[in-house]
Parts: sequence; C-alpha cells; structure tokens
Amino acid sequence: MKWLSALKKSAIAVVGAATVLSLATPAQAAQPPSANVVGGTRAAQGEFPWMVRLSMGCGGALYTRQIVLTAAHCVSRTGNNTSITATLGVVDLQSTSAVKIKSTFVYRSPTYNTSTGGDYSLIKLASPAPASIPTLPIATTNGFNNGTFTVAGWGAATEGGAQQRFQLKAQVPFVDDATCEAAGGSYADLIPSAEICAGRPQGGVDTCQGDSGGPMFRRDNNNAWIQVGIVSWGEGCARPGKPGVYAEVSTFASAIASAAGRI
Repeated sequence: MKWLSALKKSAIAVVGAATVLSLATPAQAAQPPSANVVGGTRAAQGEFPWMVRLSMGCGGALYTRQIVLTAAHCVSRTGNNTSITATLGVVDLQSTSAVKIKSTFVYRSPTYNTSTGGDYSLIKLASPAPASIPTLPIATTNGFNNGTFTVAGWGAATEGGAQQRFQLKAQVPFVDDATCEAAGGSYADLIPSAEICAGRPQGGVDTCQGDSGGPMFRRDNNNAWIQVGIVSWGEGCARPGKPGVYAEVSTFASAIASAAGRI
C-alpha cells in the first residue's frame, strides 16, 4: 500500500455510502492538500467532452452512457451510493450548461491495495448522460502504453494549491518501469503489471491531488482518443525525477467491462 502522502487523493474526501470523511479524519481517510494538473493550460470547451468531475473532488471519464470510470482510492467500498454528483459537459464548473447527475451505485476494485494492484472504480449514474456527450474507450492491450500522453482535470496549478474553476490539460511522456522504480521511495514498490508511469525528468508538468481518477489518454491507430491510465499516485507534484503513477487500464480492461455489465 502506498503512503497517503504519495496518493493523488481527492481534494475533499473519500466518499462512502452517504458518508463524507473530512480532511481532519485520521488514518486511512486522511487527505493531503488539494492540487491538480501542474504546468497545464486551459482546455477548450468540448476538447475532451467525456471528462467528468465528481463531487468528492476526483476526476473521471465517461466509460458508458451511465458509468464513470475513476480511481478506487476515491471511494471507500462497493455498494449503493447516492451521495456523489457527477458534473459533465463543461470545462467551466460554474457554467449554467453543466450536466449534473447523482450516483446510485459504486463498484470498487476488489484487488486495490493488494499485490495485484487495480486502482479503479465505477460510478453508476442515476440516468444516462446526454447523447451529445461521448464516452472514452479504454485500451484493451498494452500496445498504447508508450509515447506521449495527455492528462486533464480541475484544480490548482501548483502543489498544495486550491481547486480551479476551469479544466486544465497537459502532456506527459511515458517513463519505463525501471526508471520509475529507480526514483526510490514509494516508487520502489511499483507494480509493473498494474501501474504505468509518466512525467518529465526535469519535472514541472504532472497531475496532483484532486486529479485522482481522471484519465490519462492518447491517440490510437485511428487518431481517436483512448484511455491508457487512471491518475493514481506520486511523490509530490511535478517534482524532478518523481513521475506520476497511473493505474494501467489495459491490465484491468476485462475486469472493468465485466463489472460494468453487472452494476
């Protein structure tokens, strides 16, 4: 299990069934200061239309019309949950055209915090998203786990900062497993089969607290966006030699699809 200081946790709380755990709550529920895409620029309206903001302070992507894919560490357990609000269709969280839909059920990866890894969860919405909002396909093979990735989310532009009103975006290059593990600290416990690293050696651009659960994505062979990672953890934000670590979506693609079909 990674130390909480390394997790890119939600900015406000981990959400259980109708329960919000505050920043002051001890042990597992404790949260680091909020921040988000560091070194990013503002995303244009409609640029990444499948992006979702979740009310506990996490990001996500629309996996099906009625299911959001996010991180396991953003939620506490599997079960009925009507406490989460998903905001869709906007880059400006204060926009009057924002689509807001409540949750009905949460599925949390049963292998999260085990040697298998699996920092993913599914949020079922009370109603489908409008047809005008597309879904983001996920990678089913590791063939796209390379190159330069795009990340996006809402929050501060510096480590420890406050949440932002507008969605930010940035690009981060792939970091191979050996280089990532060599960063030391929590990185020595990287799970190569379940986690993928990305970041610039000199730092300066990264995801951070409050960006948790958001997608890391790139273009596929048809030039369409495909999700390859889920924002999971890292030591600090945009620090030199300390890349961001993401749940490797292709490893869990079958499990995600199976769970989505059951909830």
